[in-house]
Amino acid sequence: MTRRVIKGAAVAVAASLALTQAVAQVDPLAPLPEAQPRPASAIPATPTASAGFGYPGGFAAYRNRLGALARSAGVREATIQAVVPTLQLNSRVIQLDRGQPGQVGNPNSTPPFAPYRREHVTADLISRGQARYSALWPQLSRIQTRYGVEPQVLMAIFGHETSYGRVTGGFDLLQSLASLAYDGRRRGFFEDEFVAAMRLLDQGVARDRLKGSWAGATGYPQFMPTIVQRLRVDGDGDGYANIWTNEADALASIANYFRDAGWKPNVHWGVAARVPAGFNRSAVATRLKSPRCERVYARHSRWMTMREWRALGVVPTGRTLPDSEMASLIEPDGPGSTAYLLSQNYRVILDYNCSNFYALSVGLLADAIARG
Repeated sequence: MTRRVIKGAAVAVAASLALTQAVAQVDPLAPLPEAQPRPASAIPATPTASAGFGYPGGFAAYRNRLGALARSAGVREATIQAVVPTLQLNSRVIQLDRGQPGQVGNPNSTPPFAPYRREHVTADLISRGQARYSALWPQLSRIQTRYGVEPQVLMAIFGHETSYGRVTGGFDLLQSLASLAYDGRRRGFFEDEFVAAMRLLDQGVARDRLKGSWAGATGYPQFMPTIVQRLRVDGDGDGYANIWTNEADALASIANYFRDAGWKPNVHWGVAARVPAGFNRSAVATRLKSPRCERVYARHSRWMTMREWRALGVVPTGRTLPDSEMASLIEPDGPGSTAYLLSQNYRVILDYNCSNFYALSVGLLADAIARG
């Protein structure tokens, strides 16, 4: 989906809420993407009841459906025959998916941010991020010029997703995606991702390279296969976009994703702020309801300019944003604790993974890396 960046408070909010599905390795606090509509075609029908192990004939029969889906999408028959008959149901993948907070059988509650921040913005991640930031600065500088994205944010995504390439996941993507599609909770979504992974094989990506998270994300950026196809780019000029072992390609691909999601150049993601005692939070509450990630966006205030926030006594405690920049307020641990004024670019980080804790920790890790 092509996104447009539109000026103005109301339309900016509407545009930011229409961002496409988050694609990074699934964060414990982030919901899976919404199911995608599918055109009618001559593909074996999926059962009406599609919530868990409901396909007639079991997984062996479901493989026939996956083969038909790939065939209808133009995947080569040789690729289909090499992969589909070998697929096995991975019950561990299904177990991990069903165990996500917010799913069936889990409490629908939000834990405090502080413990999450301590785990994801560590001294080790900061120091290693600063080292990679320095070593890769020539490439990062070119990427910033081309895409307009703050390089420290790219490095923070790299660190948050895969610990700078150390942990990229060992699950076979095709097995994982087939298993998740068979389970049925997000069948259409995972079937599309399975077909995209098959297309990557057709395009010459080796099967043993298609490894990643149990949820189907792969490479240094932890892209889903549809995003690998659409947004990976060559970051070092060697003619090939290798997001699995090439840092420059991975970072440029993350920047390309952010630009596609509506990143606004020369605007910081957000700033820490001080909220005055007795502040009337109901007066700045949003009246908008997000069509996706509703609980995530419900925690944000309405949009106001930085000048308007200052007039209400909500002031940055360190760096700031321009007076005319639109921002929304979040207090992740409630009134009386840390508060942040968030720019439009924070919403772009949310597009990568729709979790406030994820996006805040990426922004804070990025700031710490840049300070080095």
